[in-house]
Amino acid sequence: MANHKATKKDVRQASKRRERNRYQGKTTRNAIRDLKALTDPKAAGESVKVVISRIDKLAKKGVIHKNKAANLKSSLTKRVQTLAK
Repeated sequence: MANHKATKKDVRQASKRRERNRYQGKTTRNAIRDLKALTDPKAAGESVKVVISRIDKLAKKGVIHKNKAANLKSSLTKRVQTLAK
C-alpha cells in the first residue's frame, strides 16, 4: 500500500478512472451489441451515429486504441449499409 500522501491520492484517482473507463467501455459494447441485433435499416441508421460517437469518445480518452475504434466504426458502418440494401 502507498505511504505518501500524493501516492495515496494517485491510487484513489486511478481507481475512479478505472471504474469510469470500465463503465463507458461496457456501455459502448452493449450499444454495439444492440446495434448488431437491429434489422430495421432506419433504426440502425439512427443508432449507428450514437454508437460511433461513443466509440470516438473512448478513443479520444485512450480507453481503446484509435485503430480499434476505426475498425469498429468501419465494420458497423458496413453492417448498417448491408441492411439498407
